[in-house]
Parts: sequence; structure tokens; C-alpha cells
Amino acid sequence: MSEQENLKQHFAQRVIHHAREVLEVWQRLQRSEWDPTGMTALADANARLRRSSERFEQTEHCLLAGEIDGCLADIRDNRGRLSSDSILALNQVMHRLGRTGLRHGDPLDQIFMPPLRKPVYLALHDGERAERLAQQLEFFGVVARVLTDTRGFLEAMQERHPAAILMEVDFDGPAQGLRLTERIQQGLEQKLPILFFSRDETDTPTRLAAVRTGGLEFFTGALDASTVLEKIEHLTRSAHAEPYRVLIVDDSRAQATHTERVLNSAGIVTRTLTEPFEAMPALSEFQPDLIILDMYMPDCLGTELAKVIRQHERYVSVPIIYLSAEDDIDKQIDAMSEGGDDFLTKPIKTRHLIATVRTRAARARNLKARIVRDSLTGLYNHTHTLQLLEDASFRARREQRPLSFAMLDIDHFKRVNDEFGHPMGDRVIKSLALFLKQRLRKTDQIGRYGGEEFAVVLPDTDARSAAQVLDKIRGRFAEIAYPAQPHDLACTFSCGIAELVPGASIKTLTQQADEALYRAKRGGRNRVELFEG
Repeated sequence: MSEQENLKQHFAQRVIHHAREVLEVWQRLQRSEWDPTGMTALADANARLRRSSERFEQTEHCLLAGEIDGCLADIRDNRGRLSSDSILALNQVMHRLGRTGLRHGDPLDQIFMPPLRKPVYLALHDGERAERLAQQLEFFGVVARVLTDTRGFLEAMQERHPAAILMEVDFDGPAQGLRLTERIQQGLEQKLPILFFSRDETDTPTRLAAVRTGGLEFFTGALDASTVLEKIEHLTRSAHAEPYRVLIVDDSRAQATHTERVLNSAGIVTRTLTEPFEAMPALSEFQPDLIILDMYMPDCLGTELAKVIRQHERYVSVPIIYLSAEDDIDKQIDAMSEGGDDFLTKPIKTRHLIATVRTRAARARNLKARIVRDSLTGLYNHTHTLQLLEDASFRARREQRPLSFAMLDIDHFKRVNDEFGHPMGDRVIKSLALFLKQRLRKTDQIGRYGGEEFAVVLPDTDARSAAQVLDKIRGRFAEIAYPAQPHDLACTFSCGIAELVPGASIKTLTQQADEALYRAKRGGRNRVELFEG
């Protein structure tokens, strides 16, 4: 790489660093109530992004920073109050910011912003084991810092708190790992996620001590990167999620507005109705995660409206919360037996309302996710993947944008199961699923198509660009080693890609990708092939 290209990369990384800061502040705000301090932090981070993007001529980042400034100005004009429109506008621009990367012409493996992640600290007694694990984690896009003694560990903690810590129980001395974690957790308002490791099986008192010092997982024996990363992903999940959507039905405009402002202050999107007969059309259009109903309305009781909503199978699992001044316990119980999930009595404390809505909405989303996702990998299942492809093709045709569809298949997977057992086969499948989630954009939809076969929907991507991205992933995936006996295991995958063309159906597109995959298999495997009609 020339000196000019090195400078270009350096400047672009500076801009990406400031973009990360903006997204990290935004994520923190989504997990709590918005307040003046948080708003100021977001404005300051965005100002740094705007200055650096202007200085280093990163046009896209500069435009996005300007849009964020506009959203924040609208909130200030509204006396600091968030509205559903301002939340949605910020959410959309943050999604776009999360998808940005370097300028056109930069290396393809860096065209999308790397995952927002602090480093993971590896405090293991065996330095070589730690270095191997760090290298494996790097394949998944995770920065891991190896620490070899107590002094170095404490110095690292003073410099920066990590996303998580993998701590060996006997790190730098018998039970020293337990004492170190207990020490660093003292005084922390939010405890750090700790994963403990022991080369040998341990007794219950040791595991109990690990739990008391903040241990959330305990590994014994061998360590492999995919298993460690899967736990870290679960414990430190920081992916940008859509804000919760709540439909409020209350005949009192004043009460409805108050409820709306309380929820908006926590970054929750709302739609308010004072006419209950408008609820069903609003449900279809708004698709809320949760419904808040007033108990007593002139033309329709809340319990009656709940029964109407429950008659539609599509909304059977959407939580319904009654919000009413009714304080008769028997009447509250009767109301919940008629389609409701919870009953809140007016006046209600702000924190209580927000916590209840968030908890109920999160459970509803998790339930829905179980329906459309594969249980082993967490990816979309076959049926939902095709639905997502249908939706993406509709948008691509409407906006006249490219769309690619890829099918991946793990090579010689039957041999993996036969030689190493089905648990190892499951580990490889989960590893590839995690690898794809780490390396692809948030806008790319990944599904488990069946068995060892995966599918990827890539919007705004032509076939050749998709092939370059997936070929890079293919090469890095082949470098992952899975600890096993009598020797470590490495796996590869083959990939076929097709691009949507005018007039082609979804069935045709999937058949073309399948044909390209078959050609990749027939051509020697561990390769990416494009459909050539």
C-alpha cells in the first residue's frame, strides 16, 4: 500500500472512530430515559464527527452528521421533548450511520463499519493459549487484549474497561483470578461481564465464588473462539435495535398526551388514538409491540376492544396493558382475564410505566423471534428468509436498486458429523452463523436455509460486489480452528450468488443462486460462483 493510501486509511479510520462515539451515546440513551446530559453528550459527539468528516472530506459522514444536527435542533425547538417522529428520524439516520464505512475505492473488507465493540480482555495462565484465542477472535472482528500478570491486568483496567473479561480462576496464582475480579467489581455501578475458565473441572464452592464476583459463565477444558464469542455476544449485546412501538388508545386527549410524552422520553415510539374504532386500521399500519388501553371509554370499553383485537390471530400475542383509575382489584382481575396482560392504576410513576412497557415489549419481541428464527443459530428460518427476500425484491424494484441473493453450504459436512460427532457439527453451524452476523451489514438478512445451508439477502448490492464480500468471508472462515481429537478441525464453505434482474421472480432468483452453488461444489468447493445466464 502506498503512503497516500495509508494516509487515506488513517483519516477514514479517524472519522469511523467518531461515528462509533455517536452510535455508542445513542445506544446508551436508548437504554435509559433521555435527559439534558445525554442530549448534550450526543450533540458533542456529533460535533466531533462533523468536524472530522469535513476535515478529511468524508462526504457521507458529513451529510449524516448534518441530519443528526437537524434532528437535535427539532428536539430543542420542542423544548427538549422527544416525539415519535423525532425518535424515528434519529433511529433511521443512526441506522444509516451504522452502515457507513470508508470512501469509494477503499479496501472492500473495510467498506462497512466494524462492529461497535470495546476490547475483550483475556487473562489466561497459558500465554500461548491466550494468543491463539485472540487470533481466532480477530477472525470474528473482535479486538482481544492478552494480559499475562496481575499488574498488567490492573493497568489495563485503569486505561479502559472492556466489553467483557475471560478470566482463568488460577490466573497469576491459585484463585488469584477470583480475587482480581472481586477487586475490580467493587464500586462499579454497572458490573462488568466476567467469563471464568479452568483447565480442570471445579467444585461447587469455586463456582459459587465465581458467581459472587460477577461470573456469568464458566468454561472448563478446551476453549474455542466461536463458543466464547457466542457467550460474549449474548452478555454484551449492543446491536442497534428498533425502538419499541406502543399504540395508546385513550379517549382523554390530556391523559394520552401525558402517556405519550413519558414513553417518548425513554426513546419509545408511540401512536395515540382517542377514538377506539380507529384501533384496527392503526394496528395493521403501525404494527406495535404493545397496546395501552384506557379501561372506560364512552363508545367502547377497553375490555371490549381487547376482545375484538384478540379475535385477529395476527394480534393474539401482542401484549395489552390497561391504564385506568380503576382501583377495584376484582375488576382489574376481570379485565385481565378478558384479553389483557397487565393492569396499571392511574396515577402511575414514570419509571414504573416505562419499566413495565419495556419488559412486556421485550418479551413479546422475543416470542415473535422464536417463531421466525432457527433455534440453533438464531438466524431467520427458511420460510421467513423467503419472506424477507420477497420484501427486499419489492423495494429493489420500486427504488430501482440492485439486489443479490447468496446461498452457502458447508463443505463435506457429513464427514464432520461422522468423524467428530453431531455436537461438533452443531458448533460449526453456529460458528458460521455468528461469523456471517459479524462480517455482514445490519441491512443484510441472513437465514439458515436448512441443515448446513445458509442464505443471505444483500440489498443495494450487485452480484460482483456481493461475491467480493463473501469471498473475503470464505477465506477468513477457513482459518478458524476448532479444538478436537485426534486433531483440530477446520471447515470451508461454497457459495453461489445471483442478482435480481427485471421481470425475474423470486423463485427464479433462488434457483439461479442454487445453480451457482452447485457449480461451486462441482468446481472443487471452497469457492464463490456467480450465476451466469
